[in-house]
Amino acid sequence: MMQKERVFLTRTLHEFALKELKKKYRVEIHSGKIPIPKKKLAEKIKNIEGLICFPYDKIDRDLIDGAKNLKVISTYSVGFDHIDIEYAKEKKIRVGYTPEVLTKATADLAFSLMLDVMRRVSEGDRIIRSGGWKEIYGAYDYVGTDLQGKTLGIFGLGRIGSALAKRAKSFDMKIIYHNRKKISKTKEKRLLVKYVSFEKLLTQSDVISIHVPHSKQTDQLFDNKVFRKMKKSSFLINTARGKIVNEDHLLRALKNKLIAGAGLDVFESEPIEKNHPLTKIENVTLAPHIGSSTKETRAKMAEITIKNLHLGISGRKPKFSVGY
Repeated sequence: MMQKERVFLTRTLHEFALKELKKKYRVEIHSGKIPIPKKKLAEKIKNIEGLICFPYDKIDRDLIDGAKNLKVISTYSVGFDHIDIEYAKEKKIRVGYTPEVLTKATADLAFSLMLDVMRRVSEGDRIIRSGGWKEIYGAYDYVGTDLQGKTLGIFGLGRIGSALAKRAKSFDMKIIYHNRKKISKTKEKRLLVKYVSFEKLLTQSDVISIHVPHSKQTDQLFDNKVFRKMKKSSFLINTARGKIVNEDHLLRALKNKLIAGAGLDVFESEPIEKNHPLTKIENVTLAPHIGSSTKETRAKMAEITIKNLHLGISGRKPKFSVGY
């Protein structure tokens, strides 16, 4: 009788997913510190055939070199910048990820952050909880900003950016976008969006929402130079990757009122601590990296993660594949 192949999870998944995995493989799940320390991960993946990881697990060249039997890396995320894709490809290791299913949930959160920071909802919640609401506000007190009629600039009109465009249209927002490549005229017409240069995206938008992957080209892209070009009345929304934004420069821009505010679900280093400088600023809404965090979406992600793993271990291309 053939021995079952070995699978290692850097963190637990839904019960239905674990049950399915245990039917087919010898499964081990990390239950200690998150993320798993690199030294421990290197030890655990030495002899395994399948790895299920998360976006905070850095799967680099050294780790891949040490995993002599590894056939597939299945990441529970839409992003895959934490994996050395080119080296995995060179080593003939399949890589699967989970796009599409988290599109709507992430677009909903991006819109929620935009609505929250512009209408100052969370700020008001903090005022009430701290006992700061002493009298009914007057005509000029505690005012927010309308979304209606404002220009939303979408940086990266992929699945999530397109879903956000649909939501923004219901608030009568004008929508411009910047991509590496223009989308088709048909899609532009359907979404009622207009392509502009990155420069114009910065200068014309009342809100900019980031929906691009983290890469060498986008690393720390939103810095002092960018914030100085944005409108002083504009807002920045980021549900993509924290490292696309230079946090020190963003802090300076918020404090010096170079921009009006920000809504952030992602950060350069996660989790951030309660004394992080961003927590001390009122004109920013913070979320703990929950873009895909609905029970329905997370369950679908688990389904795809184990499907990708099954296919990769059997030598086939994952349902959603990147690289080899």
